[in-house]
Amino acid sequence: MTSTANAPASGGGSAARPDHLGHVIFIAAAAAMGGFLFGYDSSVINGAVVAIRERFDVGSAALAQVIAAALIGCAFGAATAGRIADRIGRIRCMQIAAALFTASAIGSALPFALWDLAMWRVVGGFGIGMASVIGPAYIAEVSPPAYRGRLASFQQAAIVIGIAVSQLVNWAILNLADGDQRGEIGGLEAWQWMLGVMVVPAVLYGLLSFVIPESPRFLVSVGRTEKAKDVLRDVEGAGIDADARVREIDRSMRSEHKSTFKDLLGGRFGFLPIVWIGIGLSVFQQLVGINVIFYYSSSLWQSVGIDPSASFLYSFETSVVNIVGTVIAMIFVDRIGRKPLALIGSVGMALSLGAAAWAFSFKTGTGDDISLPDTQGVVALVAANLFVLFFALSWGVVVWVLLGEMFPGRIRAAALGVAAAAQWIANWVITVSFPSLSDWNLSGAYMIYTFFALLSIPFILKWVPETKGKALEEMG
Repeated sequence: MTSTANAPASGGGSAARPDHLGHVIFIAAAAAMGGFLFGYDSSVINGAVVAIRERFDVGSAALAQVIAAALIGCAFGAATAGRIADRIGRIRCMQIAAALFTASAIGSALPFALWDLAMWRVVGGFGIGMASVIGPAYIAEVSPPAYRGRLASFQQAAIVIGIAVSQLVNWAILNLADGDQRGEIGGLEAWQWMLGVMVVPAVLYGLLSFVIPESPRFLVSVGRTEKAKDVLRDVEGAGIDADARVREIDRSMRSEHKSTFKDLLGGRFGFLPIVWIGIGLSVFQQLVGINVIFYYSSSLWQSVGIDPSASFLYSFETSVVNIVGTVIAMIFVDRIGRKPLALIGSVGMALSLGAAAWAFSFKTGTGDDISLPDTQGVVALVAANLFVLFFALSWGVVVWVLLGEMFPGRIRAAALGVAAAAQWIANWVITVSFPSLSDWNLSGAYMIYTFFALLSIPFILKWVPETKGKALEEMG
């Protein structure tokens, strides 16, 4: 998708404050609903893992495959979204993603077998993967350059809000079922309601896509220049020279070619260096283990002796911390830059993950009778929240912003797709490996995540570019 190649940082009055900033914020928030779906799906399964294990009588490895099945779909959706959006438009792509996720929510709530549940999660994952690419790209295209970093961070903000909302919904449903994930409510078990309620944000995402404008870049590409001018005036201000802006977009589109996978090749190690940096950012974001907190947090806290109802409240509290960290990042990403935030986050994550690993090394007991000493239990809880805070104020937002900015226009489409696919694959690896790692050695699992947090520090210092204040056309 060539979507973000042409959001200039100046010219035509585009750097000025738009006439209706609130409207631009609404457009960006609506597009970021795809991130909400990802966050919601990532966390809602957290409330159902114990019930799914019991309902289908599966072990840790098989359970992890079902939970992670959505991520395989995400990888394929991310890899194909760009081409789909270039052919039929960004809005139509969002609508397809919403339809897929709606079908997935219904199917996941009414599975007749384990493979059936896994299949519906793959379908939903494909939609989420599409939305994960389209959302940031679309936001970059419609955002006034002076606000691009903050509006791009809406993607991560939507993810963390989705996580928090799903925790609240799960907690409410669990209370209706008297604390039993398999308790019956209206003919369905509680965990089925948890998965089925996902249909609400999916339908909302689809409806919102009907009330936001198509990308001006796509409109120019299909010859709808008058409509493109209207959108540009709407999002950048009535005072801009819309004719000049359309000519600028058209000239740039004519001078560039559609990026393909072959365009990414050319370095000593296959891909161009900048592509490897994008892949590295995506992979490190996942290998620190952030999604372990949101996929497995309830079962994790239960494994160290916290009762099910309390574990849901701890998980929600972690989601609130995630939102606070994301707001901090949104405030500072355009002020102090992308690299400083990423470095602060890496150091903070390494320290907090190390503390959690130390605390979990004191775990005692077996089976359902597992606990931590009081001191180590407090350390584990504080360390987990600090880890989420440092991730949210840094890598959670910075990676999405950088991936939308750092690639040269001629390869941005294909590079963004590869980086996004790498992110989903790394997420899958962490998700399927954690149950087995936890059974083997919970402290050891957190030491592995600590190692990757430490390794991200030299990676940032040596290879990650600073994109703050640069026009997208300057990335080369």
